[in-house]
Amino acid sequence: MRYGSVCSGIEAATVAWHPLGWEPTFFSEIEPAPRSVLAHHYPDVPCHGDFTTIGAHDYGSINLLVGGTPCQSFSVAGLRGGLDDDRGNLALEFLRLAQRKRPKWLVWENVPGVLSSDRGRDFGTFLGALGQLGYGFAYRVLDAQYFGVAQRRRRVFVVGYLGDWRRAAAVLFERESLSGHPAPSRETGQEAAPTVTQGAPFSRTGNERVEAEALVAKCLTARGAGAGNLDPETSNMLPIAFGAQNSANQGESVSTEVTPTLDKSKTPAVAIQAQALKEKQPKSQGFGIDDSGVSYTLTSGDRHAVGTQSAVRRLTPIECERLQGFPDNFTQIPWRNKAAENCPDGPRYKAMGNSMAVPVMRWIGERIEMVEAHQKEANR
Repeated sequence: MRYGSVCSGIEAATVAWHPLGWEPTFFSEIEPAPRSVLAHHYPDVPCHGDFTTIGAHDYGSINLLVGGTPCQSFSVAGLRGGLDDDRGNLALEFLRLAQRKRPKWLVWENVPGVLSSDRGRDFGTFLGALGQLGYGFAYRVLDAQYFGVAQRRRRVFVVGYLGDWRRAAAVLFERESLSGHPAPSRETGQEAAPTVTQGAPFSRTGNERVEAEALVAKCLTARGAGAGNLDPETSNMLPIAFGAQNSANQGESVSTEVTPTLDKSKTPAVAIQAQALKEKQPKSQGFGIDDSGVSYTLTSGDRHAVGTQSAVRRLTPIECERLQGFPDNFTQIPWRNKAAENCPDGPRYKAMGNSMAVPVMRWIGERIEMVEAHQKEANR
């Protein structure tokens, strides 16, 4: 698999996909610190600057295009300029690059706030343009804490396949069951919404299909209610695919089995945000100390710390690398005429806060491999 990566950061995709034997043909990154990390680890892979200037014939053909375009204009923590913001508009530039390069696979990542930006119109515009380019697609919110890292990191992933939505859906949705990410307050056995597919109107208790009236479906909660005022970044959502008609998937419940994360019974530390050294309030969004054993979402700006039984200290760069699934000291590189052991922490924290989580990208890559293998077998 030959792929190109834009808004590459420190390349979680390449760290995840190298064991699969996939070959990066180009990166695209404009920030100095991530570019230095890429040059250190991948000196033979060209690193483009502004990806909007990549031409149709630059760097040869690719099978897959991956990117996590800037999230600031979609995040609920920002001004939410959406696609009207130059940074948000890079989501559409990602699709323009896909139009020029025509890879058969697309993988795009962003914050859950993109689902509600401009009341969902921005995401609808993105998906509509994706469909106009001839890509079938599926999207799903994935949380890194369910993939083996001790960090709450919910992100929207869109997978597209040129000409066939079924292959895109097969990547993000397991045939046997939907591995859901239920909210901590949900009790075992509480009613879950059935699978969303084309057909009859939605029912809370039945297995009827859902009529797909638009490209973008409303958010569903575990109770099956439409989410008129639901905040997608803080509320639990079920994954949604469009047009899935496999009868084997009808009415499947959401599994609560997830990969274990750090447990305070195994270690006396829990990651917190350093500026809020007090007990977390029930409805606070990641401020204060709690005892869940799972880190808050790493960002490029917040200062994170570890609270032990008697003290609080800042998370080390290595701990942040582990929370994102990177090898230890992956970002410790020679920096501005300084030896690697003297690399400052600041650029390392920022680069890791802007990165994707490696285990999530590995899972997506493995799912794409599975779909490709099934297709080869079917063509024999």
